Amino acid sequence: MADSTAPLSLPQDRPVYVIGGGPGGLAVAAALRVRGVRAVVLEKAERLGASWRGHYDRLHLHTTRRLSGLPGLAIPRAFGRWVSRDGVVAYLETYAEYHQLDVVTGVEVTGLEPVEDGWLLLATGGRELRGSAVVVATGFNHTPYLPDWPGLTGYGGEFLHAGRYRNPRPYAEKDVLVVGVGNTGAEIAVDLAEGGAGRVRLAVRTAPHIVRRSTAGWPAQMSGILCRRLPVAVADRLARPVTRVGVPDLSSKGLPRPDTGLFSRARQGAIPVQDVGLIDAVRKGRVEPVAAVESFEEGKVILADGSRIGPEVVIAATGYRRALEGLVGDLGVLDSRGRPVAHGRRTAPGAPGLYFTGFTNPVSGMLRELSRDAEKIAKAIARG
Repeated sequence: MADSTAPLSLPQDRPVYVIGGGPGGLAVAAALRVRGVRAVVLEKAERLGASWRGHYDRLHLHTTRRLSGLPGLAIPRAFGRWVSRDGVVAYLETYAEYHQLDVVTGVEVTGLEPVEDGWLLLATGGRELRGSAVVVATGFNHTPYLPDWPGLTGYGGEFLHAGRYRNPRPYAEKDVLVVGVGNTGAEIAVDLAEGGAGRVRLAVRTAPHIVRRSTAGWPAQMSGILCRRLPVAVADRLARPVTRVGVPDLSSKGLPRPDTGLFSRARQGAIPVQDVGLIDAVRKGRVEPVAAVESFEEGKVILADGSRIGPEVVIAATGYRRALEGLVGDLGVLDSRGRPVAHGRRTAPGAPGLYFTGFTNPVSGMLRELSRDAEKIAKAIARG
């Protein structure tokens, strides 16, 4: 039951508005409700968890069930150690119902303006909402990003961003190039190879760190948690022998070991690839690493090593943008890369009562850190 002693500094006719009905937004709303603070979640899609619903069929969490639950409700054991995409969606639906969260779907917030004692939210349909505080939780993977490749419009073959990929069935017997060797690109390449694609190549610009998702029952996530507060140089030294023992050298297959430390790269935003079949697929030649994509021409893809290949399908696993500029770009709360200058319980100078969650990609696990941020944000808001 929610605590009935709401802080007097928060006007009760002005709820805290949480923008985004994914894990981060729901976690903050639940943490606020426990503290007696009214929160309203605004989700632009017609159902909560829209981002998760749109992921590819094969997806499972790379973090363990036990370390991925949101505040106040564990993920059921029946969902298994590595929870599926559909399991995550079902959990989010149950979570909102269990905490009796006030979720309004079909409402997109298009702008924010600071006003006396709070914030004015501009929403679709010309609606204006006044909140005592605002939490932006629109997600790390918001808007698909595509590099500005020369010649792409004249390529002629089938081209899609990874956000539109669902399963390998449409690509049976086809020659497919997956561009990008992050976790998404690696897993899609394996999915295609196992699902009957005729040939699968994986374009690699920078060799990634690859880690086993679990070694002798020990999840890679736990290592990330234990090392996250160590000096980066120390964490790099500790990780080096573990990865060398656990992951074979794939240099002869076109996937060399990185020459930079695992945690140094993670600090720069390059999260290690958790192996869900990539190592075996590369060793057996079912996934062929090739050089990075430089440009396109009619029917061909030109790679960084000068070679020309002619895949029938190109799937760009080139990531996403946070796309916060349209919402808060004029408030001075974003850095030069479009990321919030303050995150979690901190607020940016000149923007009190405006919080951001879910805009980092930590090695300790996104859902775990969303949960920790939710508690900290809720505590900060409840204190006024």
